[in-house]
Amino acid sequence: MKLGLFAPTANPFSTPEWLHALGEGAEARGYSSIWVPEHVVLFDEYSSSYPYAADGKIPAPPGSGMLEPFTTLSFLAACTATVRLATGICLLAQRNPVYSAKEVATVDWLSNGRVDFGIGVGWLEEEYDVVNVPFARRGRRTDEYLEVLKTLWTTDPSSYEGEFYTMPACSMHPKPVQQPHPPLVFGGESDAALRRVARHGQGWYTFNRLPDQVGEGMTRLEKALAAEGRSRSEVKVTACPYFNPFTPEMIDQYADAGVDEVTALFFAMTPDDVGPAFDALDPVLERARALGA
Repeated sequence: MKLGLFAPTANPFSTPEWLHALGEGAEARGYSSIWVPEHVVLFDEYSSSYPYAADGKIPAPPGSGMLEPFTTLSFLAACTATVRLATGICLLAQRNPVYSAKEVATVDWLSNGRVDFGIGVGWLEEEYDVVNVPFARRGRRTDEYLEVLKTLWTTDPSSYEGEFYTMPACSMHPKPVQQPHPPLVFGGESDAALRRVARHGQGWYTFNRLPDQVGEGMTRLEKALAAEGRSRSEVKVTACPYFNPFTPEMIDQYADAGVDEVTALFFAMTPDDVGPAFDALDPVLERARALGA
């Protein structure tokens, strides 16, 4: 069992000093990965429902916001040497796919091939409105943008003609270090999300799920994989308990449920709090190490 970190990189606490301490601490203590989220804007009032809270509201107070994920991962790449660096989750359909391909490839290049590209379709319609992208059919747009990315990563020159995007012949370098491209990891709990894992993915990122809640999704994932002629062994499953209590015993429970990696919520308000936050996670980390021995 591997243990990673989900780091909610929100201001005002996500300072350069905080990020540096996070990266150095994760490296020194042997964590497998650091995952960072994405929302380009947030709202004091919105009608969309956040799927990971009972009240439908994202736990972000007014005046706060998240760091841009690829800039953040590039910073962390300079603070680390072995820890994998992941988006948890990048809202691909909101973005220009050519720039996204470039950003993923650049961070993979600068990190010597340590990127896991986590992708989701998003839940916040108001955010789509701000970036002037239709919320409807965002899943189909995501699928098409994935094809643009893979074309840029694996061909030269690259071109694409689709419903949502047309790309004349061009060359993008550097290509990712990882070939044919960094692992594609999809977030989401819906059948559509799991079908996307089965069609395109090397990983599934299930969020805010306790061990006894993972099995149902795993059954649907295996069914979707079978429909694509793939097996469960081809997909890495990562689970994040989010704000739920996280104990060493849960490592065993996640393993029994078929999870390959767990990402612990890493919450520290200042650089001085980073060390104690790592200390609090030590029992879970030691159990993960023992299970993997």
